[in-house]
Amino acid sequence: MSTALLPPAGLPSTLTLGDLVVPVPVVLAPMAGVTNVAFRRLCAEQGAGLYVCEMITSRGIVEGDKTSLNMLTFDDSEQVRSVQLYGIDPAIIGRAVEILCAEHGVQHVDLNFGCPVPKVTRKGGGAALPWKAGLLGRILETAVAAAAPYGVPVTMKTRKGIDDHHLTFLDAGHLAQEAGCAAIALHGRTAVQHYSGRADWDAIGELVEAVDIPVLGNGDIWEAADAVAMVEHTGCAGVVVGRGCLGRPWLFGDLAVAFGAVASGAGDAQTPVLGDVAAMMRRHAELLGEWLGEERGCIEFRKHVAWYLKGFAAGSVVRDRLGRVSSYAALDELLAMLDPTEPFPLAELGRPRGRQGTPKRVVVPDGWLDSREVVGDLDPGAEDATSGG
Repeated sequence: MSTALLPPAGLPSTLTLGDLVVPVPVVLAPMAGVTNVAFRRLCAEQGAGLYVCEMITSRGIVEGDKTSLNMLTFDDSEQVRSVQLYGIDPAIIGRAVEILCAEHGVQHVDLNFGCPVPKVTRKGGGAALPWKAGLLGRILETAVAAAAPYGVPVTMKTRKGIDDHHLTFLDAGHLAQEAGCAAIALHGRTAVQHYSGRADWDAIGELVEAVDIPVLGNGDIWEAADAVAMVEHTGCAGVVVGRGCLGRPWLFGDLAVAFGAVASGAGDAQTPVLGDVAAMMRRHAELLGEWLGEERGCIEFRKHVAWYLKGFAAGSVVRDRLGRVSSYAALDELLAMLDPTEPFPLAELGRPRGRQGTPKRVVVPDGWLDSREVVGDLDPGAEDATSGG
């Protein structure tokens, strides 16, 4: 049984968002196709934090789109129902927030202004939207007003800007504060960078100094030590963890130890042997099966195999077969072929996981960068009734 400890000197022990208190200042970043109900539960079983659902379009919620509503699946054990919304129309976003709070019991709403993928930015959404300061302000004010009667905190996530010549994070921070947002999360990269290069932690610190609301830092947190270093470097109120937990849900246990939420025998980051990782893989597939059924759950699990086995000496034949598994029996047979005593590949600690790539041109509407205000009407089809990002 874990023993409560005081956090290390100078580090926050909790994260406060309005009336919501998160027992560890750690947030799971929404990741499309990853942070579904099964993955959120798996991570929560490792350590406390705020676990955010996949990004959902506000129009999908308002129009009752089946795909969007199916993503609003929460486990009975989830203490806080947290959802990230994407949208560009203040009225639609406001209505979606009201529906989430009134009809789905959502207790935290995050607004996405950081997604860099073309299908989002080409319509003026995601990381492109903060360039339109007036529009951003109206969206934030509308969302906060819609959530207020339910006591639900609204936060926003953004990037530094579109590129180094179109930085928006300081303006976004001031607008979030003025609108009554409970916090702002900053990914220390521009949209052009996508997931390449290194995150600019100095920008996170600059935003901390510029606003009075909590700032959450995001970018290049691969180990618990990185989270501690970010907080110490920037003074941020907490961290947002994305790619670092892919194939490593136990990272949230390490983070709980790092922020003093639970005791640890050695105090070091966990380095599980392959047998422990295999057990985690089996648990992940089982949770997916509880949600989707055994076959669909195993198929959905396939994408996670490479992340779990990264750096291990598991042979190509086993890896390939795991990538085609469709039943628990087949999964168990293949996992039994792994060497349970193989030590964790220490060379993988602190290294990037998931998407990296190179800088990419950001696709925005014609003339988008000519003015900080919206000229004319935005494309009414910008928010389709499906989710993505």
